[in-house]
Amino acid sequence: MGIKYSSKINKIRTFALSLIFVGVIVMYLGLFFRTSPIIMTLFMVLGLLFLVASGIVYFWIGTLSTRAVQVVCPSCGKVTKMLGRVDLCMFCREPLTLDRELEGKEFDEKYNKKRKN
Repeated sequence: MGIKYSSKINKIRTFALSLIFVGVIVMYLGLFFRTSPIIMTLFMVLGLLFLVASGIVYFWIGTLSTRAVQVVCPSCGKVTKMLGRVDLCMFCREPLTLDRELEGKEFDEKYNKKRKN
């Protein structure tokens, strides 16, 4: 079984969601230190920082998503957004590219890396 890919926008959204969960868990762990207000406050502030970071990531991916190229997936026919030279359909995970040189080639996220001349 090969590597399981997902679209870049979904990866970043998943990362932001995981930041929310980590923040809540860190804040919850702070409740175990009720006897030490300094440690409890430290955990609460750290959890809050995770939540703020999540909000920043969600805002960033939202602005990035509005500038993404919208294409119609040839496989499922739904409109999806592309970031970079290659990406996957957000719905059916069909490899997509706008670069004529990459048509028909095996999907690889390395195609999005900057090429050195």
